[in-house]
Amino acid sequence: MAEQKTTIPQEIQELARIVESDGGQVLAIYQEPYANAWQLFVMLPMEKVKPTPYQRDLSDNHVERLMDVIRTVGRFLDPIVAIRAPNGEYWTPNGNHRRAALEALGKKMIPAILLPEAEVAFQILALNTEKAHNLKEKSLEVIRMYRGLIEGTVSESTPELREVDVAFHFEEAYYATLGLIYERSKSFSGGPYTSLLKKVDRFLDLPLREAYEVREQRSQRLEEVDKLVIDIVRRLKEKGIAHPFVKHYVVSQCNPVGRARKVTMEYDEAIDKLAQNLREFNVEKVRIEDIARVAAATEL
Repeated sequence: MAEQKTTIPQEIQELARIVESDGGQVLAIYQEPYANAWQLFVMLPMEKVKPTPYQRDLSDNHVERLMDVIRTVGRFLDPIVAIRAPNGEYWTPNGNHRRAALEALGKKMIPAILLPEAEVAFQILALNTEKAHNLKEKSLEVIRMYRGLIEGTVSESTPELREVDVAFHFEEAYYATLGLIYERSKSFSGGPYTSLLKKVDRFLDLPLREAYEVREQRSQRLEEVDKLVIDIVRRLKEKGIAHPFVKHYVVSQCNPVGRARKVTMEYDEAIDKLAQNLREFNVEKVRIEDIARVAAATEL
């Protein structure tokens, strides 16, 4: 094991001095545990902290959800990562939404892990574009987190939480619904339903324990619908129509909300209508070129 350095390098001491001269506070200078690289834990003036020029625009919804989380927890727990830019600002490649949320809450300082190497910002941005969890992984992660919150293993204050209070953590309400199905069925394919679920499976203004029961009911209803879809897919295959997109095609043709942007239909109503459409689906009218055409349009 390499020996950890005890003498703070001159350039790190100089960076600490600059932070202080910029109106910030140096809380700690330390070596991170992986490669013993020097870093600073600091409080930075909010007015000097900006996103890197290269990253995506802020999501207003995401900022609002973060603000709700900060208010609910009553603390700002997750420091941003920052570098000092050539123009004298501090750029954050990882934490811009947190920065914006804290700023919107009227705070003038923000905690940050300050890195001395500016090039690390590019590495972090690249890592942020890595492939995200697939739908199954994300859904299983959410439902396990859900139970952890109910059981109080994540926080002692969670019994009073309502599902809408943890919307930020879960990202999408339907992940919890699908997660319950994925736990019961390794072969379940939830992708074809996401277009519908995004519009009708909303976060519930109920205590988590009660909301969890609703999630159980919703997952069971979707499983029953999935049996109808599987039967249609089977009959299409018996007709000689086999295509990777066939399940997506069937669900899309029976989706009761289609491509509507504003949807007022509730979950149960949408599932009832989807089931009705599936029962009325005529496999005799389906042609392989129809499926191929819809698949091509979806991929564009």
